[in-house]
Parts: sequence; structure tokens; C-alpha cells
Amino acid sequence: MFRAPFWRAVAACAVIAISLAITLTAAPRLGLDLRGGTQLVFETKDSPTVEADAAATDRALNVLRQRADALGVVDPTLVRSGERRIIVELPGVLDPRQAAEVIGRTAQLAFRPVLGAAEPGDRSAFRDENGGLLKLGPAAITGDGVSDAAERSDPQRGPGWWVSIDFREDGAWQRLTGEAACQPPDDPRRRVAIVLDKEIISSPPLDPSVPCRTGIPGGSADITGSFTHEEARDLAVLIKGGALPVPLQLVEQRTVGPTLGAAAIDASARAAVAGLVLTAVFIVAVYRLAGLLSALALACYGLISYAALVAMGATFTLPGLAGFVLAIGMAIDANVLVFERAREEYQQAPRRGLRAALDRGFRNAWSAIADSNVTTLIAAGLLFWLASGPVKGFGVTLAVGVLASLVSALLITRVLVQAVIGRIGPRVSGLGSAGTVRTWLAGRNPQLMRAGKVWLGIAGGLAAVAVAGLVARGLNFGVEFTGGRLVEFATSRPISADAAGQAVARAGFPTAVVQAGDDGVSVRAARLGIEDVARIEHALEGQAGEVTKRREEFIGPSLGEELRRNALVALGVAVAMQLVYLAARFRWTFGVAAVLALLVDVAVVAGLFAWLGKPVDGVFLAAMLTVVGYSVNDKVVVFDRVRELWTARVPFAAAVNGAILQTLPRTVNTGLGALFILLALMAFGGDSLRDFAMALVAGIVTGTLSSAFVAGPAAILLGRFDRRPPPSPASAKPQVRRGAVV
Repeated sequence: MFRAPFWRAVAACAVIAISLAITLTAAPRLGLDLRGGTQLVFETKDSPTVEADAAATDRALNVLRQRADALGVVDPTLVRSGERRIIVELPGVLDPRQAAEVIGRTAQLAFRPVLGAAEPGDRSAFRDENGGLLKLGPAAITGDGVSDAAERSDPQRGPGWWVSIDFREDGAWQRLTGEAACQPPDDPRRRVAIVLDKEIISSPPLDPSVPCRTGIPGGSADITGSFTHEEARDLAVLIKGGALPVPLQLVEQRTVGPTLGAAAIDASARAAVAGLVLTAVFIVAVYRLAGLLSALALACYGLISYAALVAMGATFTLPGLAGFVLAIGMAIDANVLVFERAREEYQQAPRRGLRAALDRGFRNAWSAIADSNVTTLIAAGLLFWLASGPVKGFGVTLAVGVLASLVSALLITRVLVQAVIGRIGPRVSGLGSAGTVRTWLAGRNPQLMRAGKVWLGIAGGLAAVAVAGLVARGLNFGVEFTGGRLVEFATSRPISADAAGQAVARAGFPTAVVQAGDDGVSVRAARLGIEDVARIEHALEGQAGEVTKRREEFIGPSLGEELRRNALVALGVAVAMQLVYLAARFRWTFGVAAVLALLVDVAVVAGLFAWLGKPVDGVFLAAMLTVVGYSVNDKVVVFDRVRELWTARVPFAAAVNGAILQTLPRTVNTGLGALFILLALMAFGGDSLRDFAMALVAGIVTGTLSSAFVAGPAAILLGRFDRRPPPSPASAKPQVRRGAVV
């Protein structure tokens, strides 16, 4: 009869084969921050006659899609987000002025009769293309009456371009031109005004050959006006696209140059390779052959998670790649938990052999693995639901990475290790010895919880210093949370921050925040228009040589306020959900102690960024929620061991102290594995990834320490208020048959 290991091996081979097939046959979908282009986010607004609901937004989306297709953009992406927002991605379009002007214009087109010349000062007058003032009558034809429009040129008619228009019905156009044709040749009333968004784009007089009351038959017309090819094409796109059912407001815009995207891909790839190599070397050094096999499973983890993202059609973004690289470090956590537990089981009963110890290690570590991964999935889910833009990609990547790590550790690693564990000796396997850290702790047996109040006092002091930084210096909120425009320029010559600030001030923005480095300048201001960016670029060229725009972000004030609110909600909900989960999974005292330690971790990281003046943006939010997940992950492992050790014969304080000492090797090894990845991100990533890695390094260090020196003492103090008896002793649990294979 087939046994469980056989079916695990079949499942592992099937997962790897499917992942390999997807990887070789499907291409990844790169976000605009990796391949270059412009992303626009529009928000529909109510009009006097139409409410901006989901149906109106869908109709507006169809109009925008026609305009994007007519622009000739390769592989444009247009999706509705929520009820009122439309996300437009235009790969290869690096001029946001053109994209926003053509894609997002309201395009209220109207053909209106001219009632005569207007007097200066008449507020109802319209200025024509020659600067004259005209009084116009009501619209005779609107944009809905246009069936087609296209740019035309004909050398026989002379140089220049014009726009040819076809009307759905020829009656309205014939009546409009027939009435105008009855006026004298030089009378302004013989003209027909073509108005786009309350602006006359052309008001040509009718040809003298057009008869009075008869007009121009055939339902077609040509708009002339000395257009260039681009102007004629853009106008034809707007007219053919039709009028939008509701007005649009641009609330977010991101533009990334292709060179910056290529550099980001290269940096992330190098960080991934370096992280994998460092993590593999570390885990092999600690766990020998078992570590080597888990390193192979770790490579399979990378293949599985990548294939899953490609199969889902997920868009790879820069924060998403950071999440992918970070998940490599987190993927070793389950392996470390199993191996450390197997070491403990073998030390307690070496006569049973390595295979039995490994089986018990997988079985007994499952509770901690499940709890810790659930907490990480909670953080990833909050990132997906409450964040926006590329940070959503980080949440998706992190969630997929967590699930793939479970497959890697509990399926592939188990198959590989069980295949060889009975054929090698304990020393070669890496599971036969207790390990350096565990041996040292067993010999010293430090009583950490005797100084619990001292540890809590030190933690309170660190939190106070962090809060002082938040009060004294405040957080340097990025444009994503404050609203405004951020532009990064690459320069051919280095320029000092003072010189760059003076150049930006001469361009008309003395209050803009200007930062300069060896190869670039970043400018951030609340009221910085698209045209203003060109002026700043021209001003910098005088001192910095050739200047090219690498990245541009615009966040509307309403969206910035919404993102800032959502960030606070995300952190609050994360803390609340962790508390509820831990209270349900363990005891309410454990949950409160974990949340108190978590608040210290969050305060320390936020205070560090406040004192250093580092930017706080969406990537920082991703880092903070990852810190929340990692910190609670660590507390879960400790409290899971407390629940196992605490009995009526063992005092609670002694159980907490023993749990911290027993789980410390796992904590150290997991933390070092994650730190290798983060060091690779800091070494190879750009500024944003470097800040992201710094936040996580601080969070991992404080999270590891707070598990022992904040959560433990706090749980002991709170235990006085919980009168429930300790859990049933481990001996009362059903025993598993010796040597059973599960």
C-alpha cells in the first residue's frame, strides 16, 4: 500500500513541474515603475445632470479606452478602481502633459452659431483663435452628434493638417450652416464656432459658394486652423472619443523613465541572488546536510512563488520585487522552526533515531508555523485592501511568498530530508547536535525574567525617546501622504543642494523641498503643475549640465489625505486584528502583552525615521506592516512554547523564561536569515529600497528583543489578572505511535 511520503513526493514533483512550465511559457507583467511610462488615476465627479456612480464611471472608462487606443499606445491598461476611480497605465508615454491633456480632457464639444462681435468686458464672450471676441448662441450640435473624426492632409490643398468630421445626422449641420450662409461675407455671423471645453478651437467663415437656407449637405465638415500633425491627431482623438458622461479630476500621476526601471530590475535581481546565496550559505553552515536540502527547497520556493504571481497575472512593481526578495528571508522561518524542534526531540530521545525526531519536529512545529504565517497574512491582506498603487503589489507578493514558503518547507523540504535522513549519521545531518546557541543557553540557564521590570523600564525609555523624536521633529511625510508633486531629475554634473535650491527658486518655487545627490536632484512642492516641471528642468540645466527626468509623482490633496487616513487605519486595524487573533488563539493576557511589545517596535521604527528625517511614504507603510507581521510572528512562537511548558507544576514565570531560552536559537537563525536579505537590499537597492530595508532591520532587531524583554515580562505582570488554570500538561495529550510516518 502506498504511504504518505510517496504521495508527498508526487505532490512536490507536480508543483515543481507546473511552476517550471509556467515560468518557461509565460512572461511576467511589469509595472510602469519597472518598464517606464505614465500612470494616471482619475476620479469622476458629479455633473449637474449625471451622478458619478459606477455605471457612469464605466462609460467614462470606455471613452478613455478609445482615446488611449487612438493615441497608438502599446498595451495600455485601463481599469476601474472602486466606484469613482479609473487607473490608466500608458507604457512608453513619458510626457505626462500629453497623456493628461488627451486622455483626461472633459471634451465637451459643441458647434455653435455666431451671433456677432462682442464688446470688451463682456463676460459671456468667447475669444476666437485670432484673439477677437464673439457672442455665441446655444449649441446646435454636441459631441454626441459626431460619428467619426480623423486627421487629414493633402499636398494638393497646401501644407498643414486638418480634421475631417462625420456627423450622425446631416440635418442639424445643414440647418446651422444654412442660417450662417445668409449673412454678408464679412459679417462675423457667417462663421460657425467649434467650441471645445468652453474654448473656441476654430471659427471658420463659410465659403461664399454655400447657398442661403440650403447649407452644407452630406453630414461632413473639415476643421481647419493651421494644425500640426500632433495637434490634429489629438483633436481628432478627443472628438472621436466623444464627450465624457461626467467630469474627471486627475488625483494621481506617476511617470518613470525606462532607464530607472531597468536599474530597478537589475538591483532587485542582484539583491535576490545575493540574498539567496547568503541565506543558503548560512543555513548550510548551521544545519549541514539538512540545511543544504532546505536551500534546494528554498530555490524551489523562489520558482513556485514567481510562477504563482505570473499565473495570477500579477503586475511586478518595485515594492513587489522588494516583497519577493524579503519573502526569501521569511521562507527559512518554517525550516528553522522544524529543524530546531527536531534537534530538541533528538536530544530528549536519541534512541528513537533521527527520522522519528524529524517527524515529531514537523508535527510539533506546525502550530507555531500556522500561527506565525496567519499573522503575516493578516498584514499582507491589510496592505492589499487599504493601500494603493504599487504597495498593493507588495501585499500580494508577500502573501504569495508566505503560502509558497509553506509548500517549500512542509512539502519539498520534508520530502528531501526524509529521503536521506535514515541513510546518514546524526553529525552529518546537522540535526544530531543541539547547536552552539542552545548549548550555551543550557549551560548558563540565565533567569531573564527576574529583571522583568528593569527590561520594561528600558523599553519604556526607548519608546519615550522615539515619541520625543515624533514630537520634536515630526514625520517627513512624502508626497503620497501630503499631496503635491515630486520630480526626480538625473544630472550629468554634480550639483549642491544650495545651488539646486536657488535654481528652483529662480524658476518660481522658493518654498519647494529640494534634495541633491551625486547624480540627481529631487524637487517636491504642493502646488507644482506639469508646465512648471519644464521650467524647473530648464533652470537646472544651467548649472547641472544635461538634465533628464527620471521619475515624477503627483498626488492630489484629497487623495493624499485619504492615503494618510488609510495608513493610520491600516496600522490600527493590524494591531487590533493581532490582538483578537492572539486572544482567541492563546489568552487575552498574551494578546495584550504582544500588542504592548508591538507598539514599542512600531514607535522605535517611527521615531528612528523622525530623528533621521527619512521620508514616510507608501513603501514605509509596507515596511511598518511587515514589521507588525514579523513582530507578532516572533511573539506567537514564544507564547506557543509557553503554552506547552506551563503546567500546574511549573510556575508561569519559569515557563516564560524557559520558552524564551528554548526559542532563542530559532529567533536568532531566522533573524539572521532575514537580515542577510535586507543587507542585500541595502547594498543593491535604490534610495527607496534602502529606506525600506533600514526600517525592516530596525523592526526585526527591536521585534526580536521585545519578544524576550517586553512581551515576556508584560505577560507575567498581566498574568495576575487571569485566574484561569494553566493548560493541561503535555503528558495528558494522546501519544503518537513510535516510528509512525505522518
